Amino acid sequence: MPRLGSWIEPFPDGIYVRPADAWIDPAEPKPRALVTHGHGDHARGGHGEVWATAETLAIMGVRYGEQNARPVAYGDSIRIGEVEVGFVPAGHVLGSAQIVLDHAGERVVVSGDYKRRPDPTCAPFVVTPCDIFITEATFGLPVFKHPDTGSEIDRLLHRLHAEPERCVLVGAYALGKAQRVIVELRGRGHDEPIYIHGALERLCALYEELGVPLGELRLATGVPKDELRGRIVLAPPGALNDRWSRRLPEPITAMASGWMRIRQRARQRNVELPLVISDHADWDELTQTIREVAPKEVWITHGREEALKHWCMLHQVKARELNLVGYEDEDD
Repeated sequence: MPRLGSWIEPFPDGIYVRPADAWIDPAEPKPRALVTHGHGDHARGGHGEVWATAETLAIMGVRYGEQNARPVAYGDSIRIGEVEVGFVPAGHVLGSAQIVLDHAGERVVVSGDYKRRPDPTCAPFVVTPCDIFITEATFGLPVFKHPDTGSEIDRLLHRLHAEPERCVLVGAYALGKAQRVIVELRGRGHDEPIYIHGALERLCALYEELGVPLGELRLATGVPKDELRGRIVLAPPGALNDRWSRRLPEPITAMASGWMRIRQRARQRNVELPLVISDHADWDELTQTIREVAPKEVWITHGREEALKHWCMLHQVKARELNLVGYEDEDD
């Protein structure tokens, strides 16, 4: 009798689905790619065919140019080779999806990156019971317990109002995190213009085109220093300490990332206001999800694999590490 999931082959540069002749999130160009979401460590250009949600394909179009696109809506099922393939929401960023594979009486779910917290910019994670759950483990250690997002946004606004002669410069990843912080701010009543680095402009415009309202955004480049006092400015994390930021009015440097739970990471980046806002599941959410999905096996793609594997074994769930390469911590 063949082992469970024998038709799924993990390689260092991606997961190969043999009876569909397709790769999931491959690190190198492939003839047929199934892509979970638009972050650069999962979505690359140069593939023959790209199967993904329409939103992910639009993001890839902005980043890599026109794709040989095969859009799949959430909840739809398509047949590729001998495999029924579906896409269900992952809750990570706009368009992010878990990929559901049905073949030979077995169901495999590839989570991609995911989170369980509410996010007003994307569809929430959908629990999909399966035989094999292929999961990430970016924050796969018990120390990682993300706080309430609203409380972190309130800390940002309190600091802004406490020092109106300064601005708050927030480092946020260009895809997903920046737009989420903007919409969370709007939800807490911050209706003033938000200033953005030019590197965020294209993706913010795309989110608006795809139906995610962000309110009034202004480019920060070239704006007089006095106009930025008492304002929120968003920039990619790499811009927090470069020449671009030196022209801002005494910025309070903040960063929105799950890694801000680690004080040393905040100090390394000279972050004055660490905001623990993550687009990945924390430890409790990773283990809760495995309980809810109730798989026979868990395969772990990347992150803190060893601790999550150990937890699975303690709870009588067979687990293995895939040790895929090319996935980054990003600046979550």
